[in-house]
Amino acid sequence: MSIDFVVSALVTLLVVVDPVGLVPTFVGITHGLPRQSRRNVALRATLIATLVLVGAALIGEWLLRELSISLPAFRIAGGLLLFSIASEMVFGVRTQRQSSSAEQAIEEHVRNIAAFPLAIPLMAGPGAITATVLLAGHANGDPTRLVLLVGVIVITFAICLVTFLAAAWIARWLGATGNVVLSRLLGVILAALAVQFVIDGVRAVIAS
Repeated sequence: MSIDFVVSALVTLLVVVDPVGLVPTFVGITHGLPRQSRRNVALRATLIATLVLVGAALIGEWLLRELSISLPAFRIAGGLLLFSIASEMVFGVRTQRQSSSAEQAIEEHVRNIAAFPLAIPLMAGPGAITATVLLAGHANGDPTRLVLLVGVIVITFAICLVTFLAAAWIARWLGATGNVVLSRLLGVILAALAVQFVIDGVRAVIAS
């Protein structure tokens, strides 16, 4: 039944994406940005992640097969890139940007962190992409179920957006010192997550 498919897909994606669990990471990544810039990051990241998973639902399996890219390889690459971001958070490194104004620099930073690491691989990572491809496979080519799956993806990331917008209140409550401490702590956690991505990818390659 379609209702069973929708419930199964929604529960699966909510568990894999974990919107609530992403809030502390969002706070750490957007530390120091103005309120409007944080909102822009949330909106951009949500849109990008939604498009990635919708694409995975519609053509993901075919595209990976045509490009000869395995999900373990995607996981390893995502882990290595995520580790570089985590190291910046831990050591407080700020990448120097050649921009004509502070506003342009902020806008460039917003675009960068919204796409990576927030949208990919934290929101639409290997796990979410794998789950989406598998759910699309369960649709068995039924257009109605594919439309429902797209709707579930939109709902999942709408929940992410709401939690991200609420993260601004968390940032104000923590204050400047609390945000700095949280950023360093989350950097360590992200580094561990990145290493786990790589380990899982290597395991999958060895197992295959």
